[in-house]
Amino acid sequence: MNALYYVSIVLISGIIMARIISKLNLPYVTGYLLGGIIIGPSFLNLVPKDISIQLLIISEMALGFIAYSIGSEFNIEYMKKLGKSVFLITLLESLGAVLIVFITMFVIFNQPLPFSLIISSIAATTAPAATIMVIRQYKAKGSLVNTLLPVVAMDDAIGIMIFGIIISIAKQVSSNVNGFSLTTGLLTPIWEIGAALILGIIIGFILVLVSRKAKGKNELLSIVIATICLSIGIANFLNISTLLLCMAVGAVISNISPNNMKVISITDSFTPPVYIMFFTLAGVELDIRLIKYVGLLGIGYIIARVTGKVLGSYLGCKLSNMPKKVQKYLGFTLIPQAGVAIGLSMTAQLDFPQIGSNVRTIILGATIVYELIGPAVTKYALIKSGDINMENPKVQTAE
Repeated sequence: MNALYYVSIVLISGIIMARIISKLNLPYVTGYLLGGIIIGPSFLNLVPKDISIQLLIISEMALGFIAYSIGSEFNIEYMKKLGKSVFLITLLESLGAVLIVFITMFVIFNQPLPFSLIISSIAATTAPAATIMVIRQYKAKGSLVNTLLPVVAMDDAIGIMIFGIIISIAKQVSSNVNGFSLTTGLLTPIWEIGAALILGIIIGFILVLVSRKAKGKNELLSIVIATICLSIGIANFLNISTLLLCMAVGAVISNISPNNMKVISITDSFTPPVYIMFFTLAGVELDIRLIKYVGLLGIGYIIARVTGKVLGSYLGCKLSNMPKKVQKYLGFTLIPQAGVAIGLSMTAQLDFPQIGSNVRTIILGATIVYELIGPAVTKYALIKSGDINMENPKVQTAE
């Protein structure tokens, strides 16, 4: 069959499952993943695994746009208003998840060092969509929400940087037959991250200049798409982080473009089908047969990451003198994990084919679990903190 036939199957199944899942008041991304699992080799095999590999360019493009969107949240003036405390909390809750997952995999489960490093680096990221949905639906307000919103805005960016550093170290550990070189292990990630950020800033400046000359929305959209695709291509050619490079492009637009919101939001009319295909294809690539081999590891990852998030956020809030209820419940609102984690697992699979399939299966399986339980746990934490007023339980209709 023609590849476009499979594109239609992927889109239709993703949309249908998202509609079904939304009836249960769950995020669309859960429906996309389940739709992919159903039409993939594990069940109906409507989309064979080799076809999903042929459509890899869609996943690469989606990663670029996800990173561009994250970067656009890094407005310097807005970050100044947040203060140092939010940065400290975000850093500690991210590193807490990384550390606890690494100890769990390397010490408790006795997994190889590269595998333990890679999967722990992915643990830092959080999916804000499900959390924000609960806040909007129940009109939550209070000190916990005021802390939570800036934390989830910064979380993925810090997670991507942590991943960039650790993935470079993992490459050194895997390739160096004489042992790990500390100097090389540190200089390599610094080079990769620095090169990605510098090139992203340069491309971002060019995009600002070119976007000013655009005639109409259609031309501006074409310019932005071309720029992000160019960024992805350059990153792949130089073997540096696609996510960091595209994130830097978005950050430049957010801070120096006079019509930054227009340049950032112009892609909103283009990305929805790309994201649907990205998440649905992620489900297609999930090999259910691997679960019996990594099931215990998956459970360990899920528990360890939640433990790390809760302990790390508690420590960050404690050091920042946050209210007791924020210290106690913030970590439980950071459970969901989806888009960026899936993207990082795909990057890991490309860089480490031998262990990447297991990493990706664990992350995809955990994503479904997190997205299923995350919103309910977030609601519980907001109720216990008093940010959801149960005496007036009127809620908004879910979007």
